[in-house]
Amino acid sequence: EDFNVQRMSVWVVGTSLLQEVVYLVSQGADPDEIGLMNIDEQLPVLEYPQPGLDIIKELTSPRLIKSHLPYRFLPSDLHNGDSKVIYMARNPKDLVVSYYQFHRSLRTMSYRGTFQEFCRRFMNDKLGYGSWFEHVQEFWEHRMDSNVLFLKYEDMHRDLVTMVEQLARFLGVSCDKTQLEALTEHCHQLVDQCCNAEALPVGRGRVGLWKDIFTVSMNEKFDLVYKQKMGKCDLTFDFYL
Repeated sequence: EDFNVQRMSVWVVGTSLLQEVVYLVSQGADPDEIGLMNIDEQLPVLEYPQPGLDIIKELTSPRLIKSHLPYRFLPSDLHNGDSKVIYMARNPKDLVVSYYQFHRSLRTMSYRGTFQEFCRRFMNDKLGYGSWFEHVQEFWEHRMDSNVLFLKYEDMHRDLVTMVEQLARFLGVSCDKTQLEALTEHCHQLVDQCCNAEALPVGRGRVGLWKDIFTVSMNEKFDLVYKQKMGKCDLTFDFYL
């Protein structure tokens, strides 16, 4: 069924931390409230069976919807400029470690292989959602579109103020300097919770966590594959902060 029921949608493609930050900026919500709510009901994930498409149909405009889909698979109203997308790219070394820990923590289909095997699968585009390298480059190609906001995960740790300003402007949230400071402080709390949460493998949200698990040879192999697959793409990442 088509989503275009004369309602503007904002697609959020990235981490669950981005999902929470976007919700907070758009609603001016309190970070403690977000901790208590089921964020997937407020900002549902398109591909998840729960809470399902029915909730998405009931959302009021502008609808916030999270997805992991590649740019080309997102609805046509986005390609026509009628909806917006916020995309967050994370340096792929940290991403693969975080993704591995996430897969190992799943109760239903917990991954039992080694990190080395998992990393090899990532490099060979053999994980869910296809190739990360294609996914990120496709969104990067659209970064100058007026309805696309391309963000980097590492900037959330380095310059959160600017990122919150960009999000507020992009979402059409008007706020003065004091409100902006309060929003940034709230977002800062969310980022801290994510990076220090006891429920998560320690520091899954921090930058540079790949250094604890990559061997020298894995790192060399990864760099080669990265260079080959990213080709002439001028997107750069911070692997250390």
